[in-house]
Amino acid sequence: MRNRLINLSRIRKQALMLIMDEITLLLSLFLAFILRLGDLLPDYIYASWWLFVAIPVITTPLFIKFGLYRSVLKYLGARTVTATIQSISISCLVIGFFMMFFREETIQGQASLPRSILAIFWFVSNVTIITSRFLIQGILYSWENLATGKRKTIIYGAGSAGIQILESLKKNDTYLPIAFIDDDKTKHGTIIRSLEVFPMTMINDLVKRKKVKELFFAMPSVDQIHRKEILKKLTNYPIEVKLLPTIDDIENGDILLDQIKDVDVGDILGREIVKPKMKLLRRNIEDKNILITGGGGSIGAELSRQIKKLNPNKIVLFDNSEYNLYSIHHELTITNGIEVVPVLATVTNSSQVNNVIKQYNIHTIYHAAAYKHVPMVERNVVSGVYNNVIGTYNLAESAFENDVENMVLISTDKAVRPTNVMGASKRFSELILQAFADAKSRTCFSMVRFGNVIDSAGSVVPLFRKQIKKGGPVTVTHRNITRYFMSIPEAVQLVLQAGAMAKGGDVFVLDMGEPIKILDLAYKMIHLSGLTPIDHENPDGDIKIKFTGLRAGEKLYEELLIGNNVVQSEHLRIMQAREDKLSMSTILKCIKIIKEARDLQKEAIIKQLLLEHVSGYSTDLTDQD
Repeated sequence: MRNRLINLSRIRKQALMLIMDEITLLLSLFLAFILRLGDLLPDYIYASWWLFVAIPVITTPLFIKFGLYRSVLKYLGARTVTATIQSISISCLVIGFFMMFFREETIQGQASLPRSILAIFWFVSNVTIITSRFLIQGILYSWENLATGKRKTIIYGAGSAGIQILESLKKNDTYLPIAFIDDDKTKHGTIIRSLEVFPMTMINDLVKRKKVKELFFAMPSVDQIHRKEILKKLTNYPIEVKLLPTIDDIENGDILLDQIKDVDVGDILGREIVKPKMKLLRRNIEDKNILITGGGGSIGAELSRQIKKLNPNKIVLFDNSEYNLYSIHHELTITNGIEVVPVLATVTNSSQVNNVIKQYNIHTIYHAAAYKHVPMVERNVVSGVYNNVIGTYNLAESAFENDVENMVLISTDKAVRPTNVMGASKRFSELILQAFADAKSRTCFSMVRFGNVIDSAGSVVPLFRKQIKKGGPVTVTHRNITRYFMSIPEAVQLVLQAGAMAKGGDVFVLDMGEPIKILDLAYKMIHLSGLTPIDHENPDGDIKIKFTGLRAGEKLYEELLIGNNVVQSEHLRIMQAREDKLSMSTILKCIKIIKEARDLQKEAIIKQLLLEHVSGYSTDLTDQD
């Protein structure tokens, strides 16, 4: 029966409500007589038959006029109450006016219609019609939704934005708002739109007692720093946090599901980006031909996106992964504008590298192509070093010979006192560029060193995300391991600016902020998924954390500087390091040895070479435990 009523057409629902209102008005008038006179069938009723005709005739058009039947039953609110009161009040005033001028003869010495009956009728009819509306709404919609398991939700922010979001969520069949959270102490304990306002400290209680699953962050006007502080606090609770669009983006009061953004770890780890210096961003890019190696990778792809906005003449994407190259090329060419050329090739092929640089008259190179996964390179020493070192040498040599204006190497914090082959190969790549810079080159060689970027290939963040989705366990190598993190867009923006400040042979180091404990990161990501970790305090949690031990070549703590010789650049987030170099003759000898070792597949030769020439390189990790 309920489903049949819900599925009725709108016109039939309106007709049914109109009939119910007519009956309710008549019953309210009859009840008013009984309450006033204390008799079930008083003689006054027969004498005042005209009133039972006049009230529906006058009140019903007023109901229609004030939009009572335009209100959708599922979304009743204050408008329904005001429309009912206005209509019945005007009806009573009109009938009272006629009663004053057309008094009937008395019955048993009394007026046929006591005027107080209208006041009683006004009260009874308002209560019955308004109550019946919300009672029917509860039976057909609200109570049913509670029974069918809507996702219980709390809204952070009890201001105008939170109220508008509440109204939008009420129209959604997925969410059931049950409370507000707000930092304003004056609002605590108050009721707003039928929801109580609680302080943040009550979130954990609401999660446990009310089985709350999600929280909608409804403070679009809060500044970036304050927002991140709040979001960090929310990661202490096992609740899925969502960021809603700004009020300006909500069309017709409706929030579309595809507009709702899950709060990710990037929103917690990230920081407010320092406003870039546009002069620096454009210096090596505007009206120039740009080559991006590893253009399909996470860093290379973001480089290409940002570079396209800076009006280059041409972008050449260089990658050995067909799918990655296709994906970023397709993304960049959806809209017309800058010419984007995809080149399927490898940096270890010097002929391919040289031909591309000559053919497209390259002015600036961003070298992001490298093997970066520490354990993988540790198990494949020859291939990893050959790709990273020889690939960098081929690019630098071709840039040197073809008078390329600028070449920027994307380096890593793992190049500092490396304990793994990958880091040592990246430090040797830096030494190659420094040697070419000292060779009186017309090319400005520089390198930019930074730590982990969130969501990059091989990063722990996507690994944790996948493990949580599968139900765990989340694998952490060591309880005390820490890492630096930066968002990909911020890292790329700083790389572009650092490269523009280079004079030749510069080693730029990005300010990565404070290091993050990986175990804390795991806890935060589990909580952000609305789950709880299994530990001594919570043995009945959802996700187990498994400690696997440090992997081959892995450090507990990463560093960004080899020594203390560092100066601040003209950019707040970019420093410049002064570090030891190798001569070009030493570089050439090492390149020859690496090529020979690759032909012979002699891993020991390559490791010995790195131990001799990379300052601080060590394979002994025992001192880190």
